[in-house]
This record gives sequence, structure tokens and C-alpha cells, in this order.
Amino acid sequence: MRLKELLEYDNIVIQCHDNPDADAMASGLGVYCYLKDKGKQVRLIYGGKFKVQKTNLLLMIEELDIPIEYVETLEEPDMLVTVDCQYGQGNVTCFPAKEVAVIDHHQLAGELPKLNEVRSNIGACSTVVRELLLLEGIDAATEKRLATAFYYGLMTDTNNFAEIFHPLDKDLRDDAKFDKSLITRFKNANLSLKELEIAGNALLGYHYNEMYRYAIVRANPCDPNILGIISDMMLEVDSVDTCLVYSILPFGVKISVRSCVKEVKAYELAEFITDGIGSGGGHLEKAGGFIQAGLLEKAYEKYHKEKDVAAFLDWRMIDYFDDIVIIHPKEYHVDLAEMTLYKKKNIPVGFVKAAEIFEPGTMVSVRTLEGDMDVEVQEDTYIMIGIKGEIYPNKKEKFEKSYKILEEAYNFDGEYAPVVKDVTEGHNISLIPYAKACVATGENYIYVKELDHRVKIFTEWDPDSYMLGRDGDYLAARKDDLHDIYVIEKNIFMKSYEPVNG
Repeated sequence: MRLKELLEYDNIVIQCHDNPDADAMASGLGVYCYLKDKGKQVRLIYGGKFKVQKTNLLLMIEELDIPIEYVETLEEPDMLVTVDCQYGQGNVTCFPAKEVAVIDHHQLAGELPKLNEVRSNIGACSTVVRELLLLEGIDAATEKRLATAFYYGLMTDTNNFAEIFHPLDKDLRDDAKFDKSLITRFKNANLSLKELEIAGNALLGYHYNEMYRYAIVRANPCDPNILGIISDMMLEVDSVDTCLVYSILPFGVKISVRSCVKEVKAYELAEFITDGIGSGGGHLEKAGGFIQAGLLEKAYEKYHKEKDVAAFLDWRMIDYFDDIVIIHPKEYHVDLAEMTLYKKKNIPVGFVKAAEIFEPGTMVSVRTLEGDMDVEVQEDTYIMIGIKGEIYPNKKEKFEKSYKILEEAYNFDGEYAPVVKDVTEGHNISLIPYAKACVATGENYIYVKELDHRVKIFTEWDPDSYMLGRDGDYLAARKDDLHDIYVIEKNIFMKSYEPVNG
């Protein structure tokens, strides 16, 4: 949907979910300001049994002048817009309305109205509203009041940015021109004595796995940020490499994940724990997720597990560490008898000469849907852009041997165009304006085999971070360099490669 589609209505109410958090109020404020500036009669409300009581939220309302109202009844508006929630669901009071629109970032929970913008892969509704405003030519990240609200909403909904994994969330975090002093005040009003007690009691009841050096901790229901605090404290223990802290809520289980070893990416562990039963994501060291109650019940039956959350999570952790093979290319022997020779199809892809954008020696972080990859720019560094927006580094010598540059312009049609961030200067630069088109010459041969288990490959170009391969993906080795080993995602492989006859 577009925000401008709401302008045909005059009497508009924006509704946050009951007991609204910072992200709900920030999202509501963004939509409110847009409609107010367009001269519309608009209100920002929430319902439920309780008024906002948390100190940090009351401070946010006061300092950012958020015109939010607590209501028990509502006269039917022409248009009701729910933000950070979906109309008719259990966490939002159902008020009557002539028309309804939904703006949210949670999983789909029912039938949606015609006007909706639900981005379930986004970490915060503030990011969704920012994108909607950008479509109308407004960048809220540059206006201090909205930027501060959006930044704090994103921060609190992603556990202090530990659970960020979508590039658009990262863009908001990096672009927001927020009031630093206000954010500091909000953060320092975030922990109550009751929550301090919850954290202390949780740490007394940890479960520890000596073989895999992980800890599991249960906490009573609390703000998600408290789970992150407990996780951070647990990871400071010298014998703990990874930890999982969880809290059982009425609608599911909230988890927080931490890792301090390169063999475990926290966001990947969170994705594994929640796979098929919820959602998870985040950073290399900090991540989190949510397990839906109904899906967890089905998982108990599917895997014949007792209905015990602690035992189930422990089983998932053990399964994660058991079902993995770690590969270091220089030490790995490729068995060609198990592999098949393929060549790259003549499909145009993109490439960028990194030295045309940055000085050699510059450290850059390339941001894509698959995550961030750090690269040191050299004179011969090429950055390849695949058919889905996936990126990978290449060297000039290998590029010239394997690809032919095309005269036609490069066209990108993926979901998120790769962005490069200068680590030193902090500037974001899109790769697409600099990208040129190329096509494989037919000399790009690889040996592959389909995976029937998970692998982690510490590649030549990034020995401190692994590529993850899952069941159904392909393990690949270049024909001219059998130590150049990597993973190709199943769908990308099927579109990009073809078998060599004979």
C-alpha cells in the first residue's frame, strides 16, 4: 500500500496494539505526522486493560511529544489504521471502523484488508513506516524527532540491534539522525527493580552442556531487552561459548542467543532453533527470535518430544552442534569421485571494480540480504553481483579468465540492491550505479555435490567467517583451484549452472 491512499479519508484513527511498546508508538507517530501534515483529522490511540506505565515509554511520550491517547471506546472512524499489529488479533482491542488498513512487521495472523503493508521479514514496524514515507518523498531518518522515535523503536524491538538481519533495518539504524542524549535517557530508564530481580533469579537456574560449552537459561516473562541483558552476562562466563535465554509467554517463547566463537554465528543459531516453528535472526554475536505456541505444539508431536520447553530447546541445541561439518579449504581434500562437473550458464550478472569506488586498502562492509561481508579493497578486487543480489569477491585474474564484459547496461531486479559501507568513513554507497554486466565465457567450471547435511565453510576470501550450506544446497570447488571451495544455494545453482556432457 501507499500512505497517499489514506488521503481520500478525512476522519482517520491510528491504533497501536494494547500495552504499546516503543516501536508501536514510533510507527504510529510516523503515520500521524504524515496525515497531519496533509491536513487530515487524525488521532493516535491504544486500548486494552492497562495504560502505559514503563518509565522509558512515558519519557519517550513526553520528550518526543507523541499525541497518543488511551481509549476504552471509540466512535467509528472513516478509516482505522493499525500499526505494529493486525486488526482483529488478540493483542489489539477491536474497535469498529468503516474501513481498515494494516501496517505491521509480524507474521501474518489472519485475513488482511485490501489496504495493508505487512513485511514479516523486517525487524521493526518503524522500518516499514520509514519505507512508506520514503515512497512519498519523505525521509524520516533526517528529521530529528521522527528519527529518534524510529531509532529507539528499532533498537528496543531488535534487542538493542542484536536481532537485526534485514538490510532495511540496518539502513535505518545507520541513517537515523537521532537525538543521542534522549536515546541515552530512554535506555537508562529501561530497567526496573522488578526486572533486575528477574535477571538475578534466572541466572541462578542455568543449564550447562560441557561438551558443546553452551548454557540455557529460563527467565520469567519480561521485556525482551532483559533477555538480552541476561544473555550478555551469561556469555561472560569463561566456560560458555554460546548461550540461549528464553521466556515463556502466552503466545509462544521468546529467545535471546549469544555467541563469542567464530564457529557459531548467533543469528544462524537463532534461525536454526526457530526453523519451522517461528522466526529468528540478528548479528554474528547477538541474535534472538520467537517460537509460536501453536507451531511448538505441532513440533512436540512431529518429533515425539515431551511437552517441555526446556528439554525441547536443549534437544535443538544438541541437534545444531551434532549435525554439522566444518570445512577449512586448505585442509580439505575434494573427492572428485563424489562430484559432478558443471559449467556456468550464459546468464548476465553484475560486477564492480572495487578500486573504482574506494582507495586500495580501504575496509568495506558489503550489505546484502544474506548478511554483511567485510572486504579489504585491493587493486584487483572485483565484487560480483549474482542473479538474486548475492555478492562474492573475485580477483581480476580469475574474472578475466571466466567472464566476458558486455556492452549492454546492467539491470538489477532483486529484492535488495547490495550496498557498500566504508568502515572508516561510515558512508553507504549502492553498488548498482557502478555495476557493469558480464557473462560467463564457458570456462567457468566447478565440481559440485548436493549436500545431505549442514556444512560451514571458512572460505579463502574470508577465513574468519563461514558460509553455511544446508541440506539441498551444493558444495562447489573450482576446477582450476580445488581449494577454492564454497556453497551455492539450491535455487541459485539450478538457475546458474548446467552439467557438462560426458
